[in-house]
Amino acid sequence: MTELLWLDLTRKCQLACTHCYNESDRHGDHGTMTRDDWFSVLDQAGACGVREIQFIGGEPTLHPDFPALVDRALNNGLNVEVYSNLVHVSAECWELFERQGLTLATSYYSDRSTEHNAMTGRPSHGRTRTNIAEAVRRGIPLRVGIIAGSEAQHVGEAKQDLESLGVIRVRVDHVRPFGRGGQDRAPDTGNLCGRCGTGRAAIDPTGDVSPCVFSAWLSVGNVKEAPLASILNGPAMARTNASIRSRRNPDGFDGCTPDTDDECSPGTPGSECTPRN
Repeated sequence: MTELLWLDLTRKCQLACTHCYNESDRHGDHGTMTRDDWFSVLDQAGACGVREIQFIGGEPTLHPDFPALVDRALNNGLNVEVYSNLVHVSAECWELFERQGLTLATSYYSDRSTEHNAMTGRPSHGRTRTNIAEAVRRGIPLRVGIIAGSEAQHVGEAKQDLESLGVIRVRVDHVRPFGRGGQDRAPDTGNLCGRCGTGRAAIDPTGDVSPCVFSAWLSVGNVKEAPLASILNGPAMARTNASIRSRRNPDGFDGCTPDTDDECSPGTPGSECTPRN
């Protein structure tokens, strides 16, 4: 049974992170999924056993229907996590983030603005740091992933900086070899963790379903063409999952194989399966 759905709302983002797994930036778009298409997904999700929704992108708060989609998910009794770069948070979004059942996640790279900005491709450090502090002040459940792009990066100092702001849930991860993080290499199933599609799946801005956000090129169906449950439990998903497991690189990263399924769930501290990474 699929319990976690990543809703990859948009390819639009204020940033152009060097490691972005789906190559989002300010030139990206919101795809072909309409508000009603996403509403249908959220309505079907609860009916087929999904408990956790993560809104991600790109920057999900840039999607014009973001507030309505979060509201729909929460009203359907789903637990929601929003993975935002926290570069800009509107008053409306702060109100959403404070709702019961919602948790927040973001990425951070260094206590040094030049190092952080080199990763994001924009002068974003000050805004993200300020909004991290504001989320803590408001008591919004927050987790932060520090993505290490090089051995010289001030990762330890970044963790200390976050702790000084009151952030409790911090995890260090590496750059995943997909999208810009793959440095123009074709995506390889051998670089996936091997647990993709096990209790989780992702839906991209066109409605294509894949075993996880890192495996978006492995579409197993489209929610505009078939019911969500039939895709999640269908033969294409089963075949793709089997193919991923057969290609698992035994010498590759094994951090996304946590001891408990909760490690990959929205809002759970300590997850190394943080999609933004």
